[in-house]
Amino acid sequence: MSLYDRDYTRSNELEGRSSALSLFIKQTYQLFAASLLAGAAGAYVGIYALARVFLENRIAFWVLFGVEIVLLFALMAKKRETPLNLILLFAFTFCSGLTLTPLLYSVLSLPAGAVIVAQALALTSVAFGALSIFAMNTKRDFTTMGKMLFIALIVIICASLINIFMASAIFQLVISSVAAILFSFYILYDTQNIIRGNYETPIEGAVALYLDFYNLFVSLLQILGLTSNRE
Repeated sequence: MSLYDRDYTRSNELEGRSSALSLFIKQTYQLFAASLLAGAAGAYVGIYALARVFLENRIAFWVLFGVEIVLLFALMAKKRETPLNLILLFAFTFCSGLTLTPLLYSVLSLPAGAVIVAQALALTSVAFGALSIFAMNTKRDFTTMGKMLFIALIVIICASLINIFMASAIFQLVISSVAAILFSFYILYDTQNIIRGNYETPIEGAVALYLDFYNLFVSLLQILGLTSNRE
C-alpha cells in the first residue's frame, strides 16, 4: 500500500510540474506576442510623429536609446514585481520600436522601401516560426551554447561601434549577415530554455524572444536595404 501511495504521489508531482510548465510557456508566448504589438506601435508612432525629430537631432535618438537600455535593466531587476514588470516590459518594447525610426525611415525612403520592410518582416516571422518548431522537436541540445553566443554578441556589438566611425556599407553588410545567423541561433537557444523551464519568470522568457525577433528583423532589414540600395 505504501508503494502505491509513493507512486501515486510521484505521479501527481509530475503532473503538477507538467501543468506548471505548460502555463509558464503559455504566459511567455502571450507576453511575447503582446510585446511585438507594443514594439510595432512604437515603430508606427516613431515613423509618423518623430522621424523628423530624430533626423534633425541625433542627440534625441541617443537619449531615447539610453532610456531603452535603462528600461531593460530595470525590467530585469523588477521581473518578479507585478504589475511593475508588465509596465516596464511594454515601456521597453514600445521604446525599442521608437528607436527603429531612423532605420525604417531610411529604408522606406528607397524606391521599394515598403516592399523591403514587408519582406524583412515576413522573412523574420517565417524564420522565427521554423526555428522555434525545430528547437521544440530536435534532440540536439542548444542550451549549452550560451557562452559562445554571448561572446559572438559582444564581437558584433564592438564591430558595430567601430563601423559608426568607419561608415562602411560593405562592413555593415557583413555585420548584419553575421548578426542574422547569431540571432537565429539565439532563437534556438532561448526557445529550448523556455520549454525546459530554465527561465525564472515568463517576463524573462518573453524579453529573450522579443530581442531575438527584433534583432533578426533589424539584421534582415539592413541586409535587404543595403543590397537594394547598391542595386
